[in-house]
Amino acid sequence: MAYFFASPIDVDIKLEGEEQRKQVEIKGEKDKTISCPVYYDGDSVTGQVRNSNFAGYSVFVIDRHHFLTIPKVTLRVRDGKKTAHEGIKVEFVGSIELFYDRGHHHEFLSLSQELAAPGEMRQAQTFDFNFKNVEKQFESYQGINVKLRYFIRVSISRRMADTVKEKDIWVHSFRMPPDSNNSIKMEVGIEDCLHIEFEYNKSKYHLKDVIVGKIYFLLVRIKIKHMELSIIRRETTGSPPNQYNESETITKFEIMDGAPVRGETIPIRVFLGGFDLTPTFRDVNKKFTTRYYLNLVLIDEENRRYFKQQEITIFRIPEVRHRCY
Repeated sequence: MAYFFASPIDVDIKLEGEEQRKQVEIKGEKDKTISCPVYYDGDSVTGQVRNSNFAGYSVFVIDRHHFLTIPKVTLRVRDGKKTAHEGIKVEFVGSIELFYDRGHHHEFLSLSQELAAPGEMRQAQTFDFNFKNVEKQFESYQGINVKLRYFIRVSISRRMADTVKEKDIWVHSFRMPPDSNNSIKMEVGIEDCLHIEFEYNKSKYHLKDVIVGKIYFLLVRIKIKHMELSIIRRETTGSPPNQYNESETITKFEIMDGAPVRGETIPIRVFLGGFDLTPTFRDVNKKFTTRYYLNLVLIDEENRRYFKQQEITIFRIPEVRHRCY
């Protein structure tokens, strides 16, 4: 039965210049890893639709070097038989998928171009498309309960069943460094037992930044065994009463082993570049929010835990690129 309804047309999507773009590995269906080219806000998304039998190539220039590329989007007619269709179109789509609401995709971006009127496909054909200077309002994100994705979708309308093929791209958005970036200073403790003061050099960090801080022990009357610092990502999806909160620990490490004494200072230095972080997202299309927290935990000899969380903001800045000539 599956063979009977199988499409007589194969579709392969290639985008212009994707081999020269930065690639991001993401999880696809059935835990398969797929590689996506990275695009930025305002980048044009260009390609072609053709039969696989077409053996043409295109040449384009990047940084004064020539690169030979394979066709962009390919249509394959199986067994060389003619196939009737009711039209071919290509779409550029941005959507948010909430895992608790499977089957309902919220499309915030939808651009469409008609490639062919109804007719018959007998041999290799080529269709150019160009979504020029597309505004990509949000950054791509794949979390615990939500996925924000951009993709190219080629649809061939047929009487029995449509043929549809999708190809994901990954979008990064840059933000200017904040004008004000105050340090964080707080005093916490337990009355007559523990009094500490912690300080972080900034409250907003870019993805490759370094967190520098200090912890001061002003009063210590409990026996502390060790101290940990972790970075927590908290994802909020939906809205009340159907709101879901999920937290995951990005990294955790021990910053002190042994009992501190009054007046002792513990330095903190955390390099963010080695962790799987995203920017902070706030109320994206009224569907989800992603925040980051520094979580300081003290454990005493009776394994009681004392902790304090502090929210930080993470943003993306342009990467420094080194060119070789």
